[in-house]
Amino acid sequence: MSELIDNSRFRKKKLKELILQLHEGKSPGKVREELLATLQSIPYGEVVEVEQELISEGLPESEVLRLCDIHGEVLEGNVDLSGAKEIPPGHPVDVFIQENKAIKKSIEKASNLLHSLEKMPEDNFRNFTLVLQAAFNELMDVDKHYQRKEYLVFPYLEKNEITGPPKVMWGKHDEIRDQLKGCLSLLREEDLSPKDLSDALGLLYFPALKALSDMIQKEEEILFPMCMDVLTTDDWWYVHKQTLDFGFTLYDPKVEWKPERFQGDAEDYEAPDQVGDSVALPSGSFSVAELKAILNTAPVDMTFVDKHDKVKFFTQGKHRIFPRSRSIINRDVRLCHPPGSVDIVEKIIEDFRSGKESHAPFWIQLKGRFILIEYYAMRDDHGEYLGTLEVSQDLTNARALEGERRILSYGEPHEK
Repeated sequence: MSELIDNSRFRKKKLKELILQLHEGKSPGKVREELLATLQSIPYGEVVEVEQELISEGLPESEVLRLCDIHGEVLEGNVDLSGAKEIPPGHPVDVFIQENKAIKKSIEKASNLLHSLEKMPEDNFRNFTLVLQAAFNELMDVDKHYQRKEYLVFPYLEKNEITGPPKVMWGKHDEIRDQLKGCLSLLREEDLSPKDLSDALGLLYFPALKALSDMIQKEEEILFPMCMDVLTTDDWWYVHKQTLDFGFTLYDPKVEWKPERFQGDAEDYEAPDQVGDSVALPSGSFSVAELKAILNTAPVDMTFVDKHDKVKFFTQGKHRIFPRSRSIINRDVRLCHPPGSVDIVEKIIEDFRSGKESHAPFWIQLKGRFILIEYYAMRDDHGEYLGTLEVSQDLTNARALEGERRILSYGEPHEK
């Protein structure tokens, strides 16, 4: 046992020396060579301990943040995950990892688009920027992934006195958010030229994609294995129950995770603030189960966007016209539409919020069906704007009705 302890001390001492060498300006390539020569690999938990120790010993968090990418590059592929716990399907960490797979695909798509810029005919440049804008809109969805880490996972690490790494990682989140916002801001400029975009590739676009990829490496090699060690089953259950408050990123879990102790008699277990919950309104009341059934039985397709322009809810009945995934929950509604229609979305929201308008109807032909799509401004009793409700319904059969039906007959109105 003493040999193992000594080995751990040696590895942490050596890793700390190597990170401080980076701090002093030594080439990452040289440091990586020394790492491979002396350590070959280091357990994920020791990387976190060293980072925490450096901050405790006075290395400013801002400097650790600056070095984060460099020492991540040095450690890439050399972190020992052999002791990591198994992750159950549907577990919050499994969801994070599945989201990372989707994020990687989006990164690859955006990267391929950027590499094709030099072959892009100038007369097709505007369409190209719209496609690229859509790709970076998709990548902005990573914000929900980061928020769940920041507000649901990091507090448990801090409760266990692991404070440095979460602060450093949160700082990287903010850098990535700013980089992605910068990419989108440039793409939205009306007078953007191919040269402007080409000049920004090495300064803005490719660094943003690399930062996203590097964060995935840090999560999967260090953060997630450590969290599996530190957080209890009850902690993870809380994270799981609160996840929909933030939403998923580019992925909708196919498996509903539930810890073993909540199985069987506790199959209907809910968070304490939801037990026995009911909804009381001036004209009556119903349970949450009844409310869910009412919303999903109504022959319409509804989506609610709150006053902060975030998608908060959609019905899941058999009458859905437009597919919805829970990955849109808590996503800015602008990012849920093609760039070409964002102006219309913003106009509706602006007019609803100002009180200028309260209803915007549209109708389209979709696969031979007549679809009515209506947007309604939602306001409280004092007229304050609460958000927007989108209601879509297939009126094909209703438009074909003639005469009367006064005799009981089950089935759709057009059926005999």
